[in-house]
Amino acid sequence: MADSIRVVIVDDHSIFRSGLRADLDASVEVVGEAPDVPSAIAVIAQTQPDVVLLDVHLPGGSGEDATGGEDVIRGSAPTTARFLALSVSDAAADVVRVIRAGARGYITKGSSGVEVSRAVHAVAEGDAVFSPRLAGFVLDAFGAVAGETATATDELDRLSAREQEVMRLIARGYAYKEVASELFISIKTVETHVSSVLRKLQLSSRHELTAWASERRLL
Repeated sequence: MADSIRVVIVDDHSIFRSGLRADLDASVEVVGEAPDVPSAIAVIAQTQPDVVLLDVHLPGGSGEDATGGEDVIRGSAPTTARFLALSVSDAAADVVRVIRAGARGYITKGSSGVEVSRAVHAVAEGDAVFSPRLAGFVLDAFGAVAGETATATDELDRLSAREQEVMRLIARGYAYKEVASELFISIKTVETHVSSVLRKLQLSSRHELTAWASERRLL
């Protein structure tokens, strides 16, 4: 499939890998799998995927605090692949560790195949994706520098009240459908607001929007 996104699944449970492969959208092509850190690094180097779906806790990690996932990310450099953590863990320490290592998102294994596929597409396009309840950990860890409150206020003045509501939810990792449901508006209206927000703030993607909001402690 010409427009498919090539992914590698890294998880030490073969049953989970098989189930995830079966549940992913047809536009997501699984080009490799790995159960541990050394084999993951080798498979990523061999297949050069667009996105790596990565469990946080993997055998073969190094160091007392390493959980394995961050070792895969660091060991795979330089690579053009983007890493999306997909883990049963929702512990703040795990989330922060893998994001610091370079992952572009973190979702839990309770996500459906449709949700994972959507997250894969978003990460492949350069966006950051987080399960809503995990976004706060990232915002706390990569918080704002003191003294930016006035600047943030000036920048927020460019946005309408509704645009600010949409901005906060999108920056927290909510999908357009979830934002529409939360604010009782249509998905098309959400898309229009997001385009307006990005234009007014001179940003180019949801990833940049999340970083912008995080730096200013707006969430």
